[in-house]
Amino acid sequence: MLLRRFYDDKLAQASYLVGCQATGEALVVDPHRDVECYVQAAEQEGLRITHVTETHIHADYASGTRELAKRTGARMYLSDEGDADWKYEFGIGEGAIALKGGDRFKVGNVLLEALHTPGHTPEHMCFLLTDTAGATEPMGVFTGDFVFVGDVGRPDLLERAAGFEDTMEEAARTLFDSLKRFKELPDYLQLWPGHGAGSACGKALGAVPQSTLGYERMFNWALSLDDESAFVQAVLAGQPEPPRYFAEMKRINKEGPRILGGYRRPERLPESRLPDLLSSGALVVDTRHSGDFAEGHVPGAINIPLDRSFTTWAGWLIPFDKEFYLIVEEEAEPRAIDEAARDLIMIGLDRIGGYFGGAAIATWAAEGRKLGTTTEVDSGELADRMTVGDVAVIDVRGLTEWEAFHIPGVPNIPLGYLTERLDELPREGTMVLHCQTGWRSAIGASLLQAQGISNVVSLKGGIQAWVTDGRPVERSGAGGG
Repeated sequence: MLLRRFYDDKLAQASYLVGCQATGEALVVDPHRDVECYVQAAEQEGLRITHVTETHIHADYASGTRELAKRTGARMYLSDEGDADWKYEFGIGEGAIALKGGDRFKVGNVLLEALHTPGHTPEHMCFLLTDTAGATEPMGVFTGDFVFVGDVGRPDLLERAAGFEDTMEEAARTLFDSLKRFKELPDYLQLWPGHGAGSACGKALGAVPQSTLGYERMFNWALSLDDESAFVQAVLAGQPEPPRYFAEMKRINKEGPRILGGYRRPERLPESRLPDLLSSGALVVDTRHSGDFAEGHVPGAINIPLDRSFTTWAGWLIPFDKEFYLIVEEEAEPRAIDEAARDLIMIGLDRIGGYFGGAAIATWAAEGRKLGTTTEVDSGELADRMTVGDVAVIDVRGLTEWEAFHIPGVPNIPLGYLTERLDELPREGTMVLHCQTGWRSAIGASLLQAQGISNVVSLKGGIQAWVTDGRPVERSGAGGG
């Protein structure tokens, strides 16, 4: 048997290739949309992908199950658990095998058994793996978003992301029952989770790629709680705001992502088109570093730097129902457009109308047009100006971050909701945005400037610099003041 893990750092997402070397058959578990990596890996190992499955309807990335099945001819195996309101809609008529808890299927000599583990989602499945060529008992479990290293899948997403009201507490109780059954399995079982540290599918995921049930039983907070009420309270407390695109991902993955048929690089557009696009109201996303954007940018563009958090904030801030355009520093980074386009496609943002190179900024200025800039204040200047009351400060971190500690008297509007709450923002005087280190506030400033709000600056170094400089903070929320 062969087992290979694939990990996408930006999505903090793991998928797996399981192969039977005796028969040449292979299974992929939880594929993402860029399926070329699985196809190439299978070919390198002399395998053919004959089966593809996923643990549940994902919220944080576009599933590659349909794409991979189309590409390789593999049979899809999809959960048929969950109620009528929350089931897979794709796969029907496409030859998919519907799975119930307890169902088994083989990939050569490798036996997979489906375990229905609801709670994170109603249809969630785990898969017990037994290598029957040399064993009669299972080796491990693909746990998807059920059990992570150090954490468990959050049960609030169906309500907070997919809009099913008043379901999170019942889902938390269901998750508790699933964990209770799961803990009856042998301690030696290896656990192969679907996410690692940085994923918004939990609140405290570990960075270690795998664990064992016995280890998690001892050290995973969720598996150590035997009281249902205590578990429900703990698992729902402190969950970060789910990115807005999670709702769209749930819909797309329930109905079935569009089959792309392979990656196609977006069209490089002439700089002459940029003014007309912006004049027509088109969304232009400048992917350059926030410092470069602050020094000079095309007015009306928003800034989402192409780094590890690009996927998350693109999903928050780019609409799924309209065409958009990119500015990438292709001259310095030839692969930047491919990285950006791939990241966007992975979360279903397919409507890239084209892109401009970084030279578009220089061309804009050379043709006599004014560039936009973004300024910063340091913590000393901000403290002085807060004392005299000539600034309004907004904390754009997440709510749980704000509750942990914040600048006294400063309200919280998380970055992802900033443009939805424009009526709460002051229009007179100077508005200062801040986050943890300055990265998110720079994005926020670009969003507001694109909305025509020009009186906005960013706190240099964020609240981290404020604290380092010895300035006061306060707490809110549970146990706060």
